[in-house]
Amino acid sequence: MGAQIRVYRQKIASTKSMKKIFKAMELIATSRITKARERVNQSLPYANAITRAVSAVSTQHDLDHVLTTEPENPTRAAVLIMSSDRGLAGAYSANVLRKSEELLARLADEGKEADVYVVGRKAQGYFDFRHREYKGVWTGETDAPAAERAREIGETLVNAFLTDTSAGGVDEIHIVFTEFVSLVKQNPHVVRLLPLEIVEKDVSEADEVLPLYEFEPDAEEVLDALLPKYIESRIFNAMLQAAASELANRQRAMKSAGDNASSLIDEYTLLMNNARQAEITQELTELIAGADALNNS
Repeated sequence: MGAQIRVYRQKIASTKSMKKIFKAMELIATSRITKARERVNQSLPYANAITRAVSAVSTQHDLDHVLTTEPENPTRAAVLIMSSDRGLAGAYSANVLRKSEELLARLADEGKEADVYVVGRKAQGYFDFRHREYKGVWTGETDAPAAERAREIGETLVNAFLTDTSAGGVDEIHIVFTEFVSLVKQNPHVVRLLPLEIVEKDVSEADEVLPLYEFEPDAEEVLDALLPKYIESRIFNAMLQAAASELANRQRAMKSAGDNASSLIDEYTLLMNNARQAEITQELTELIAGADALNNS
């Protein structure tokens, strides 16, 4: 019986140690998520402004531009998947990968081959484990993305888009990331970046009239210069939203793990006390039986 009590004591000690780790990780995620939300909010004005500018150029001029014109028979698409570098974030990466598989299945049904690009070690490990190829991978800073990384990803995808499909290029660019709505709600989201679809506007801007621009030398060259920056801003904003979503999921996961650890500690403590009581009862029973045997003799 004493061995059983020692086992419960060891379990309680190890669970308490894990609870401290969970609490520390929860506090770290809580402290970092505030900055992540601020970065998302700070990126929105630029992203909204450049979106409105691109919308104005595209809607006010009938241009046959490669970045705004739908290909007749698209055969290949690039898919950028944003996951996390680390675990302990609940179902964050699993939800993104599930959404990605849905997109890949839809593209296959449409007769399009997919070139996969991944952000984060979780997505990289997912495809490596299944021996599935990907064209590019970026890891190391999913919870604190840098603008330079977004620029690098944007240049890679735009170059693939501008390359003919016969030479390994793509006709479309899709991005799968987790949209940050609030601390308790984050949605896996799919957006087609190219060919350009101007479908997103803030509610406050929904009824505004787009400004009229005069272009020098012409609108086509403006698009050539503006759209790569537009793609970069969209990718960076998606990375920031994904980072905030990852931290929010990790915060909730660590809080849940800490609560579960507390429940386990209470359960192990109860079992240990029951074992101790049973041991004391057994010892008293043996003493009484021994005393009765002496008296009877």
